[in-house]
Amino acid sequence: MKRLLVLAAAASALSQAPTPSVKSIIVTVRADGTDERIVGSFDGRYEAPNWSRGGDYLLINSGGKLWKLPVAGGTPAQVDTGSVRGINNDHGISPDGRSIVISARQMYILPEAGGTPRQLTANEPSYFHGWSPDGRRLAYCAPRDKNFDLYDIAVDGGAERRLTSHAGYDDGPDYSPDGRWIYFNSDRSGSWDVWRIPPDGAGAGDARAERITADEYEDWFPHPSPDGKWIVFLSFAKGTQGHPPDQNIMLRRIPVVDGRPDAARVEVIARMLGGQGTINVNSWAPDSSRFAFIRYKKDGG
Repeated sequence: MKRLLVLAAAASALSQAPTPSVKSIIVTVRADGTDERIVGSFDGRYEAPNWSRGGDYLLINSGGKLWKLPVAGGTPAQVDTGSVRGINNDHGISPDGRSIVISARQMYILPEAGGTPRQLTANEPSYFHGWSPDGRRLAYCAPRDKNFDLYDIAVDGGAERRLTSHAGYDDGPDYSPDGRWIYFNSDRSGSWDVWRIPPDGAGAGDARAERITADEYEDWFPHPSPDGKWIVFLSFAKGTQGHPPDQNIMLRRIPVVDGRPDAARVEVIARMLGGQGTINVNSWAPDSSRFAFIRYKKDGG
């Protein structure tokens, strides 16, 4: 468990400090990975695009701060987050587009236009990953009792609710658009795979947890499309520990038919240098026509 906590701390530190030797290339593509369009290419490490509900900008983080980048291209504009700094790549926009949740050891909510954040969680660290479709609850991962599990909390505040209890490491929860499932990644099978649970939790002994992927790759950060037809996720080479940056990775997708992911039809839609920061949080366009991600280029690469 100490190793897992060290990995999480290192990942958080990376998201807070731009690396001059890395270039971040922010792109959007169609759902099948075609028609790539470069939104911006910047020196330093930018991470984790969220597509705005109005479709006009991408919310990204860099250097412990939050930024808005126009989808049409341009210069990132910093979002006012009050006194909160050290913002990592776990952030998201509410279904109604009026609010933003950020993670900086704790989780905070602030107006979409920026402003003074309101603290949501009492225990740290807490890493946001998904907003329920009705806008009432937030799903996140957190190390409690020396283990990473999934939790949720009401947007209005209150006590956190534990959703999983397996001894494995659970991360990256994101809701299906119909609100019937929370998809996440876990190493509870011995490798990193995509799983799902009902939104009220996995139940006693995590009996309601359902495994979705089971192949030779390490799978992270599953994100359902708003129309419910696809799940895009990130895959590392077998044996990769955690979700480090600057790896040779794949973006893959699984079709969802009548609410059931068909993992037998998984497709590779992109290969790149990436990992941490590429698609940590949901990056689908509101109409499901495209999604955004970030690939990286090292000096001399």
